[in-house]
Amino acid sequence: MLTLNAEKREKVSKVENRKMREEGKIPAVFYGTTTEATPISISASDFKKVWKEAGESSIIALAGVGDERNVLIHDVDVDPVKGHVRHADFYVVEKGKKLQVSVPLEFIGEAPAIKSLGGILTKVLHEVEIEVLPQHLPQHLEVDISSLDDFEKQIQVKDILLPEGVELLAESDEVVALVAEAKEEEEEEPQEIDMASIQVEKRGKEEAEEGETKEEE
Repeated sequence: MLTLNAEKREKVSKVENRKMREEGKIPAVFYGTTTEATPISISASDFKKVWKEAGESSIIALAGVGDERNVLIHDVDVDPVKGHVRHADFYVVEKGKKLQVSVPLEFIGEAPAIKSLGGILTKVLHEVEIEVLPQHLPQHLEVDISSLDDFEKQIQVKDILLPEGVELLAESDEVVALVAEAKEEEEEEPQEIDMASIQVEKRGKEEAEEGETKEEE
């Protein structure tokens, strides 16, 4: 399990948050159903590494603020222009209590309809919501696309193989992926240029300019 060190924040304000970011830290908060919201600060570089490896569907250990807590990265606020993280929320995981969380889908295998028919894989879903105990939480769920051997076949939520203790919350008949037929783009025919209309328009502009000149005189 990955560990992220944190420090408790005594002051919470825009000025303090700006100062914190200048020092290479990120303002954050952790909370849970039985845990009061607690403002903290974390290293920006450390968080970036943990977030890249754990994503938002892996439990990490939050240390440095009393008892170590198992948490999920619940929400991340990213600057839309500069791309750096401005704030992070952590959700405290309770032992023995099931979580409802979205996990990413990882597509494996090779679809015959792509190789032999020249189709294009269409991923309708990229993640699904599950209910699971913390100790059984998977980083992702695998979707085998090798059954897609024509353009009529589809993979639905009910076709996803689930690890022990994982229950899907999505509709069982919801489409996950399919192979669509590749369509050739029709080339647009070049439009003919109407030289007569261009000449008329040009002559009209010249006459208008001459009229304006005479009025000025």
